[in-house]
Amino acid sequence: MADIIQLLPDTVANQIAAGEVIQRPASVVKELVENSVDAGSKVIKVIVRDAGKNMVQVIDNGMGMSETDARLSLERHATSKIKSAGDLFAIKTMGFRGEALASVTAIAELEMQTRRREDEAGTLLEVKGAAFIRQEPVACRAGCNISIKNLFFNVPARRKFLKANSTELKHIITEFHRIALAHPEIEFSLQNDGSEILHLPPVNYRQRIMHIFGKKINQQLVEISTETSITRISGFIAKPGHARKSPGEQFFFVNKRYMRHPYLHKAVTLAFEKLLPPDAIPSYFIYFDTDPQSVDVNIHPTKTEIKFENEKAIWQILLASVREALGKFNLVPSIDFNTEGKIDMPYPSKTRDIIPPEIEVDTGYNPFEREQGRQPFRERRENRPGNRDSGLDNWEELYKGFESDRRIVYRDTDQPDGPEGKQEGTISGMEDRKDDRTDLTSGTDSSDNDITVGAPALLQVKNRYILSPVKSGVMIIDQRRAHERILYEKFLKTVRSGSFIAQQQLYPVNIELNTHDYMLVKELAAELAAFGFDIREFGPQSIIVSGCPVDAGSADPAMMIENLLSEYKTSGSAFKETPREQIALNLARSAAINYGKSLNREEMQEIIDKLFACELPNYSPDGKPVIVIINSDEIEKRFRQA
Repeated sequence: MADIIQLLPDTVANQIAAGEVIQRPASVVKELVENSVDAGSKVIKVIVRDAGKNMVQVIDNGMGMSETDARLSLERHATSKIKSAGDLFAIKTMGFRGEALASVTAIAELEMQTRRREDEAGTLLEVKGAAFIRQEPVACRAGCNISIKNLFFNVPARRKFLKANSTELKHIITEFHRIALAHPEIEFSLQNDGSEILHLPPVNYRQRIMHIFGKKINQQLVEISTETSITRISGFIAKPGHARKSPGEQFFFVNKRYMRHPYLHKAVTLAFEKLLPPDAIPSYFIYFDTDPQSVDVNIHPTKTEIKFENEKAIWQILLASVREALGKFNLVPSIDFNTEGKIDMPYPSKTRDIIPPEIEVDTGYNPFEREQGRQPFRERRENRPGNRDSGLDNWEELYKGFESDRRIVYRDTDQPDGPEGKQEGTISGMEDRKDDRTDLTSGTDSSDNDITVGAPALLQVKNRYILSPVKSGVMIIDQRRAHERILYEKFLKTVRSGSFIAQQQLYPVNIELNTHDYMLVKELAAELAAFGFDIREFGPQSIIVSGCPVDAGSADPAMMIENLLSEYKTSGSAFKETPREQIALNLARSAAINYGKSLNREEMQEIIDKLFACELPNYSPDGKPVIVIINSDEIEKRFRQA
């Protein structure tokens, strides 16, 4: 049998390696920008066309390369950072494997212009699909200018799996953020199709976070700083009120290298335990300064997964650091031991007798004295039917008033006494009623509690559910989900007919957004306008909201836009068939009545009427049940078991 094992050609081997390192245009941006950082650049400019599919260009003012170095940099495993195996355990640079340029040239067209400051002329290199095209001297600036064109041109199977331009641009911005946050001392800029998306001047860490995520985040940042023999932790966490349902503002850096670390993420979330709802994710920007020999960054081709030597100890230090910051800035409940101005409470002493306090009591005072002809309480108590000291001779007289105005009092055991804790409803005409339905309402106004004969019985429980008897038992309706279904179908019907009207704001609202949200608003601009939003651009990463949908309620425009974007990013466009349906769902959630709102009888009846006029009344727009019916058999079974 002939030998079947053979060495792969270099072109095929390079394409396989490229598949591990270069997954999309964002990977190209990451590798090239990291090389520019390692070259000591102070200014790095990134230009992309067609979200990087057509071109990715990175220009820097770093040290540049000689003619020989420029040619060798395109070969696999050509690096200036590793000279022996021991160097792998003392890595302080971003790149070190010598795979980036070799991988890129295997699946794209590359053009490089580079010059060292001491050289009079630079070098021009051109490579296509790992095939060398030309090398010649060129007049160029000091530093490096690399253009990558037609990514995956020779691997069509990979190219067709690239997503829409908006998605690919989002990944590019994400990688750009990660590097820019780790190096605030460097000036960065990012352009897409001739439009500048970001321009970040050299600043400190806090200002860099503000430039990327907006000025409002400055008020939410809480500084953390801990130094131990194992690691030094610095950076910022955001206050619990800034937490979001969608990820996006969670950053770990070790020795100025971005890393993903689910284990350490749990330490941060544990520190926020009981301060956030279960679905909220805290924001943080945390930097670890650690001995490179105690960190292994060579466990993944993209170098974003890192392993610490003392992982458990670092976990404990991080947890303590975040908790300390939360407590230091009064972000967690604490006991106030400040006794200034407080009453000095006596404490027991063995050397003196304890004297109980004396209280003067007016034994002649009776709070239930007769007022305006009212019978004193003592007389009523003594004459009450069933009293052991009194007979039942006068029960007919006592019952007479009760029969003329019969009232049912019900109490929500979870509510205090008062208008919401104890409510009354009057039932009149009991003997003339043709059915056995009892009409109870939850309105606090006595006029709402007068029962109309034959009207359906409605009851609000815990200001959350609406109860009504039906033929088969008792129907329970979730008031918020019902309102979401009503508004969702109403919004879709209105936008399909093109009759949405914008309610102009008396004072237009200026909203600052982070880069991702700003790009998302631009992407959804046409859809938002169809729903009645009047949104205009107002400077970099800022918009002006002049109008909102009329049916969106009185919600704050800034909060409404923020909720829309958060929900859209969390669920994604795949949650609903179209962005229009997703926006309708998010609008319905923003405008729906909240739990805890007390409804009068007319409001409950309106919700029920409109709910059953919907196409799908049984489920909310996101598929949760709206109506539950407890049948009579189950109710009777409960009483039989009692």
